[in-house]
Amino acid sequence: MKIFLENVNLNSSNGPNSFANKLAPPIIKSGHSFSTQQQADISLCFIESPISNLSIPRVQRLDGIYYNTRFEYEIQNKNIKRTYDNSEGVIYQSHYGKKLITTFFGDHPNGEVIHNGADLRSIASSPAMKNDVEGRRIWSCAATWRPHKRLPENIRYFLEHKSEKDILLIAGNTPQIVKDASIYYMGNLTQKQLYSLYKASEFFLHLGFLDCCPNVVVDARACGAKVICTTSGGTQEIAGPNAIVIEEPEWDFKPLDLYNP
Repeated sequence: MKIFLENVNLNSSNGPNSFANKLAPPIIKSGHSFSTQQQADISLCFIESPISNLSIPRVQRLDGIYYNTRFEYEIQNKNIKRTYDNSEGVIYQSHYGKKLITTFFGDHPNGEVIHNGADLRSIASSPAMKNDVEGRRIWSCAATWRPHKRLPENIRYFLEHKSEKDILLIAGNTPQIVKDASIYYMGNLTQKQLYSLYKASEFFLHLGFLDCCPNVVVDARACGAKVICTTSGGTQEIAGPNAIVIEEPEWDFKPLDLYNP
């Protein structure tokens, strides 16, 4: 099968494009290929399409929609909804994601929940980051940091629960919002460097608010880290049976100020 990738930038490292980079090699290994729109049998569209009159069947992969009252979310959703209505199939990242999208957009006649997966081959070839202090236990967290990813809460949880030799390594471009001898800001890391970090981590913190299916959690779990998350969103669905899951109030699926969780 020849697949046309819509709205995918394989040179980008954000969540959807990072997943596309993981997805591409096994698709090729399975005997399929990627091609131009004119030569393809089917389109796999990430989130939304700029093409209104596609001549081949389209499957839309959705990682969520807009509902943040700080922005004109209905306008932001307009093209996503058009793509949703014009797609033969829809992939939801989590059961939470399906409920979110169908609440705002209505049911789709051909939708399926498929949780994000991890690139186990790349993980296996990535050595754990060296821990140069004996007895030191590593916690980590990683994101494209925005308010609803809750970095301050991640840090506070770590400081409340750490032991004397524990350290927290924070990946992602963010200022030093809390200065503490046990907290290290790593900046942006490559995917391989993230795998090495996760492999060295005993705990991976992700207290993000209303995330559908965060790739960083899938990867950290696949690397052996114990996930700490909340009941918010779909993260708990992929956190694993040994995860520490913190209860918080259920969302009523009405628009809200996402950046003030």
